[in-house]
Amino acid sequence: MGQTLTEKILDDHLVEGELETGEEIGIEIDQVLTQDTTGTMVWLQFEAMGLDEVQTEIAAQYCDHQTYQFDFKNTDDHRFLRSAAGTYGAYFSRPGNGICHNVHRENFAAPGKTLLGSDSHTPTPGGLGELAIGAGGIDVTVAMGGAPYYIEMPEVVNVRLEGELPDWATAKDVILELLRRLSVKGGVGKILEYTGPGVETLTAPERMTITNMGTELGATSSIFPTDEQTEDYLERVGRADEYEELQPDDDAEYDDEIVVDLSDLEPLIAQPSMPDKVVPVREVEGQSVDQVIVGSCTNGGYEDILPAAKMLEGREVNKKTEMIVAPGSKQASEMLAREGWVAEMMAAGVNFSEATCGACIGIGHVPASDSVSLRTFNRNFEGRSGIEDDNVFLCSPEVAAAAAIKGEIVDPRDLADELGDLEAPGIELPDEYDGSKTDLITPDEAVDDELVKGPNIGDVPLKDQLDADIAGEALLKMEDNITTDHIIPATQDILMYRSNIDKLSEFTLSRVDDTFAERAREADGGVLVAGENYGQGSSREHAAMCPMYLGIEAVLAQSFARIHRANLFNFGIVPLTIDEDTYADIDQGDEVEIVDDVYDAVTSGQEEFTVRVNGDEEYTATLDASERERDILAAGGKLAWTKEQAEGGSGAAPADD
Repeated sequence: MGQTLTEKILDDHLVEGELETGEEIGIEIDQVLTQDTTGTMVWLQFEAMGLDEVQTEIAAQYCDHQTYQFDFKNTDDHRFLRSAAGTYGAYFSRPGNGICHNVHRENFAAPGKTLLGSDSHTPTPGGLGELAIGAGGIDVTVAMGGAPYYIEMPEVVNVRLEGELPDWATAKDVILELLRRLSVKGGVGKILEYTGPGVETLTAPERMTITNMGTELGATSSIFPTDEQTEDYLERVGRADEYEELQPDDDAEYDDEIVVDLSDLEPLIAQPSMPDKVVPVREVEGQSVDQVIVGSCTNGGYEDILPAAKMLEGREVNKKTEMIVAPGSKQASEMLAREGWVAEMMAAGVNFSEATCGACIGIGHVPASDSVSLRTFNRNFEGRSGIEDDNVFLCSPEVAAAAAIKGEIVDPRDLADELGDLEAPGIELPDEYDGSKTDLITPDEAVDDELVKGPNIGDVPLKDQLDADIAGEALLKMEDNITTDHIIPATQDILMYRSNIDKLSEFTLSRVDDTFAERAREADGGVLVAGENYGQGSSREHAAMCPMYLGIEAVLAQSFARIHRANLFNFGIVPLTIDEDTYADIDQGDEVEIVDDVYDAVTSGQEEFTVRVNGDEEYTATLDASERERDILAAGGKLAWTKEQAEGGSGAAPADD
C-alpha cells in the first residue's frame, strides 16, 4: 500500500511509534517558531531546563502581536526575546517586521520539513509542502532542545480539489466552504491533505491561505503536494534550491475524502461570531459597513493586498466606511510602496497599519459600538476584536474592498455589474519578493549574549506532583466552543502580562465570569466543567497555566481541542471526558470529587474514573492518555517531567491528603 504525503514526511521524521491512526508517535522537528506573546515563556522554560543552545535546524523568534508597545512591559518582553535569541542561537525578527507565519514562509518554510510553532496558525507553510503543527510553548521548548514532538497519529483526509476558481471566487472561499461543510470541530484529530487537478490551478500563496485557516476547522495540520507552483514561489523568494517534489503515492489510502469543485464556488462570508457561520455574500447584502480591514496572516501578503488596491484604483472608500490595510509583513508594504500601490490606496482613503497581528486580537482598530466590521482575518470569535458585542464578518480581500467602495456588504460581482468598469483582479505574484531583510537578525548577527529581564518578566510557575485526591467545587460551568480567548483574553490591557503569570491569572476566564479568578483563589482548588470543543483557538499555553496557578486540578468536558488538551497535560491539570448526561447533571457550585486514588489511577493506566457529585450521585469520566502523557500528568507537568527525565529520576507517589 502506498503512502499519503503526510505519511511520507512523518515516516521520514519518525523516531518512535508506528503510523497507525490514534497511536502516539514521536517525530523529529526541523524548524521551530514562536512569537512575542508565547515566546517569553518558551525561553524562560528553555532556561529553566538548563539548555544551552538551540538544536533544531532553524529556530525563529518573531515579535508580531505587541508591536505597538503600549507599555514598557511590551518593550521589555521584546528586549528579553532578542536577548534569548542571541543567547541560544535563534533568528530574531524585530517588532514591525511582520507576522510570524508570513515572515517564516518568506524566509524559511521548505518542502518536506517539519515545523512546530507556539501559535495555532503555524500550519500556514503546509501550502509549500511543509508539515507544520501548532503546539503549546513548552512543547516547542522541548523540541527546540532536540527532543521529539509527540502526538497521536491523526486521520489523514483527502480534500480533492477539482475545477478552477471562477472570477471573484478566491482561495479564502475554498476554506470558508470547508468551514461551512465541516464546522469548527470538523477537522479535530485530522490532517487535511489536498490533492486533485484543482491543486495545480492555485498559487502557493493561495494554498497558504487555505492551510492557515485549516486551524479554524480544528485540524492538526493541512498540507499541499509540491509542484511547479511551489517551485515558482520558491524561485520568487530567492530559495529555488530548497524545492523538492513531494506527492502522495497513486495507491495511497486516506481515512476519508472530501471533494470540492472550485468551479462551483462563489464569494462567501462568515457571519458573527464564529468562522463556520458561512453563507454566500448575496444572502447578507445591504448591511451597512463601518469598518473594513484587509490583512492578517491569512490575507496579508503582497498578492492579497494587490487585488484590493486594483479595485480601489481611481475610486474612493465610501464616506461612512473606514478602511485599513494590515499587512502580514513589512516586505509586503515595502514592495507595494515601491510600485506605487500604497500611495494609490492612501489617495483612495485607506489607512496603512504596521505589520502586526494587532487588530486580529483586539489591539488597535477596535470597531465602534453597534457597528459592522468586515475583515480578511481567520477568526471572528465574539469579543476578539476588542469590544464585547462586536459584529465581525470574515471574507476575501475582494469582498472587503467591494464593501469599502459601496459602504455596505455587497457581492463583488454585483458591484462590478453596477459600476460597469470593475474587473476581477485575479491573483498576481511579483517577479521577485525583494523586500529588505534588515529586520531579520541572524544568529551570527546577534547583539546579545546573555538574557536581559525587565521587572515584568516573572518566573515559570510549577505544580507539585499529582495528588491522590481531587475534590472541590465546580467553580465554573461553560457551554460548547469555549475558546482560549475566553480563558485568557488577548486584548492589549491583558496581553502585556503574558510574562507575569501572577498578574495574568487575575484575568482567567473573565470573559465568561469576571468573578472567577477571585473565587478560584479563595476556593483553594476546584474543577471546571465544559461542553464540547473546550479550548479551541489559539495555542496559548497560558490558558492552562493560569487555571493551574489558581488551583484548578481537573477539567471535565464533553470534548477538548487538540492543543489545549495537550497544554492541560503539560501543566498538570487532569482532562476528563464526560458524556452529555453527566454534563447536564453537574451544576456550577456543586461539590465534585474524583473517587479514585487519582495518582495511582493515572500512573496505572486506568481509563474510567468515578466522579461523585454532592456526595451522592456518581458518574463515569474517561481519561484518554498515552503512557507518556500519564507520566507528565503525574509529575505535575512537562517541565517537571522533562527535568526528571534528564536527571534520571522517576519521582515518588504522593501521600493521601
